[in-house]
Amino acid sequence: MSKLIASAAIRGAKKLVNQAEVSYNKALEKFGADQVVEFPNTGYFLPVTYGMTGIKVAKIGDIAEVLEKAKSLLPVDPAENVWLPYLGHALDAGMATLFADEIIEVLKYLEDPVPYTMTVNPTDDGLWLGAANDVIMRERGIEFVDGSAPGFAAIVGAAPDSKTAAKLVQELQEKNLYIFLSCDHKGNSVAEQLKEEGVQMGWETRIVPFGKDVTATVFALGFATRAAMAFGGVQPGDFSRNLKYNKNRIFAFVLALGEVTDEQYAQAAGAINYGFPVIADTDIPQILPTGVCTYEHVVSSVPYDEMVQKAIEVRGLKIKITKVPIPVPFGPAFEGERIRKDDMYVEVRGDKMPGFELLRTKETSEIEDGKVEIIGEDIDKMKIEPGKSIISLGIIAEVAGRKMESDFEPVIERQFHDNMNYASGIFHMGQRDLIRLRISNLAYEKGFRLEHLGKILHAKIHDEFGAIVDKVQVKIITDPKEAEKAREEARQVYKFRDDRIRGLTDEAVDTFYSCKLCQSFAPTHVCVITPERPGLCGSFNWLDGKAAYEIDPSGGHQPIPKGEAVDATVGQWKTANDYVKDASRGAIERMSAYSMIVDPMTSCGCFECIAAILPMTNGIMIVDRDFQDMTPCGMKFSTLAGTVGGGAQSPGFIGHSRLYVVSKKFISADGGLKRVVWMPKHLKEHLGEMLVERVKDIGEPDLIDKIADETVATTEEEVLNYITKKGHPAVGMDPML
Repeated sequence: MSKLIASAAIRGAKKLVNQAEVSYNKALEKFGADQVVEFPNTGYFLPVTYGMTGIKVAKIGDIAEVLEKAKSLLPVDPAENVWLPYLGHALDAGMATLFADEIIEVLKYLEDPVPYTMTVNPTDDGLWLGAANDVIMRERGIEFVDGSAPGFAAIVGAAPDSKTAAKLVQELQEKNLYIFLSCDHKGNSVAEQLKEEGVQMGWETRIVPFGKDVTATVFALGFATRAAMAFGGVQPGDFSRNLKYNKNRIFAFVLALGEVTDEQYAQAAGAINYGFPVIADTDIPQILPTGVCTYEHVVSSVPYDEMVQKAIEVRGLKIKITKVPIPVPFGPAFEGERIRKDDMYVEVRGDKMPGFELLRTKETSEIEDGKVEIIGEDIDKMKIEPGKSIISLGIIAEVAGRKMESDFEPVIERQFHDNMNYASGIFHMGQRDLIRLRISNLAYEKGFRLEHLGKILHAKIHDEFGAIVDKVQVKIITDPKEAEKAREEARQVYKFRDDRIRGLTDEAVDTFYSCKLCQSFAPTHVCVITPERPGLCGSFNWLDGKAAYEIDPSGGHQPIPKGEAVDATVGQWKTANDYVKDASRGAIERMSAYSMIVDPMTSCGCFECIAAILPMTNGIMIVDRDFQDMTPCGMKFSTLAGTVGGGAQSPGFIGHSRLYVVSKKFISADGGLKRVVWMPKHLKEHLGEMLVERVKDIGEPDLIDKIADETVATTEEEVLNYITKKGHPAVGMDPML
């Protein structure tokens, strides 16, 4: 390794460790050793420190042990005349740097005001978000599983100008990568340059401004470390597995822009520990031999127009890009864009004007592949008042294929939302006949028209469902009368689908389906999806599993013949148990579909909700990932997720989808919905009429009111008092345990 890099990294590490010690001593004197310190809403303490050493930092006094660990890793400065293999020393200095970074950063949360917004997106008052909470980490983690986010780029410093910064970041977005921003260069930073160009930032657009200081770089590595623990089953303190997991599973790299300081060299050394290479625009010493990183460690003097491609090559990233013939950038990174009314050219609202989307199967002879037909006028021919006009819009995609079945229609149709949102300047939400769509002024100025929605669907349906779809054509209906007529026909299709799925029971089928998409993060986890128990992420139901198997017979969704029941009450079948044992590599021998007490299903970490037993109440609580406050079991969602996730089988706890709550099979072996004694108010509201119908079905029409929420109870004792007063059925049921 270059002596220059090693020397700079060691000097930078010593400066930062010293800075951490100064910050620690000041905080200790001001607040005392028992003052609580934390990155808000995370169950992983200081994640890099916790992941690498197992040390739990919950109070200021706990920092002393971390500080001593960092000091012990600091090597001596390289001698002037004696050659040594410097890589090991530089890597130690890099790890010491990351420990120091976390000390400095966590103490910032004691400042008044806190220098970070702690929000999903920047606010009017603050650009820098700070550390990601566990809800964000788990929501975004699934994207690293399904490949929609192949990796992340951590950018430090600043580009020569704001336009160069925006162009570089847009190219990264088009490759579907996350972009983590930190560290300024001579007072400026890429995040501030993007703000100058009006680029939307935040987790929703995958451009995350962590912090302006060099120490905020650790937030990117903390995200990667938590991913290994939450989804990969890596235990805290197992630094070797953690680093190997990141090298092999989290495809990330560092882009160093501008002059590189000693402190930045130290951060780079920390990243190299993870197998994350550094690509620089300046002429710094290179480290080209392979070793810790898959290929080169440091590559310098890379021109901006070659930087992204070079980084992808050096990191060994495999990126699948479908070229869509539209005049705006396209990719999942643009999915989180929001278009304000002032920036909007035109809008579609299914609640005000006919607006719907539908996919139908046709005979091959009826379809002209690639045809996009406009029934009515496109927006450049309409009289539009920018920011105010609402138009009718019906979107009908017609497909044909030898393997295409009508059961697959809603599966493909459900992807319209993502596909259209991938276009920069297009905002889409909702489905069926309650869609909402906005096209921005900028997208219109670049030439985007309604016909391009058809081109998007044509390209993406072929890309994602090519195994079953041979031909695709799209009809775009803007004529109000034609749109209204077509919407009524679409509503009949929706009703037919709903009636069919609603009537499908576990007893009516002879095959279940697996889902192993999350095994890259949780190697021992496998979902068994039945008609009445959807996947715990909420993204896959039984029909989806069936369709996915038809699309890719060798993929992560495999048929599981139901076969002989071991125990029908708890939902165990011999064939399913055999499959789970094999798929979990022998770690899990039995799995119950209907019980959270007897051999419950494992969880990866992508669940929408967690159910946990509250022993004093003889019932359970349900909390979803949108609820960030303390729950009656004494743990926040983030802490519960760390306990339940990672492929563990945890009796008394299960991860599950929101819709599973209103299934007839919801923990039916343990008492079902009558066991629910607490859930957040907004979850009750989200389930709405489905929950109302379900409590009537079980003969408890007043149960919703009897279920406590955060407005009436925040502790287990308060829940018990509330349900006793209300006469909740769980009070008189047989004990759960």
